[in-house]
Amino acid sequence: MSRVFAYCRVSTADQTTDNQVQEIRSAGFNIDPKRIVSECISGSTQASARPAFAKLLDRLEEGDVLVVTKLDRLGRNSMDVRATVESLAQAGVRVHCLALGGVDLTSSAGKMTMQVLAAVAEFERDLLIERTQQGLTRAKAEGKHCGRPAALSEDQREEVLQRLRQGESVAALARDFKTSRQTIMRIRESEKTAA
Repeated sequence: MSRVFAYCRVSTADQTTDNQVQEIRSAGFNIDPKRIVSECISGSTQASARPAFAKLLDRLEEGDVLVVTKLDRLGRNSMDVRATVESLAQAGVRVHCLALGGVDLTSSAGKMTMQVLAAVAEFERDLLIERTQQGLTRAKAEGKHCGRPAALSEDQREEVLQRLRQGESVAALARDFKTSRQTIMRIRESEKTAA
């Protein structure tokens, strides 16, 4: 007889997995409390690197079922989620995702769903990169400064350069201008490359 496990994950300590457990039970999965694995860790952490999930992997056997409420409980990176599901499928463990209609992600339909979701995620990522690049290009064309504001004004930069030429130390200038040594060194390097 196959055993059913639930994996419930939240990202921050002020959240709880109670709603996920309730959702799984409401979907008709009667899970022994000893087989509910809860974890508080970021979804960006690779699944195999999560302590509770790693222990769960050691407990799962061929024929077992793993239930998650949403795909992002397994991870935010579609490549990591896909690798996790494929690894579980090879071990003979079925993975059910309630948000996808309870589909078994290790079945043919589940694999197709995973491929479509991975393609959509990649498409969205590419669109985001494209829009960001277009925005930066437009902002630069309009003469807007992109990135972090300059630590020192142009007048202050000129004064730093003059004092560097007079032999003052980087550390002393950083103290006087209330900035980091790296800022002073960048100003010094920019003059060298300009010359």
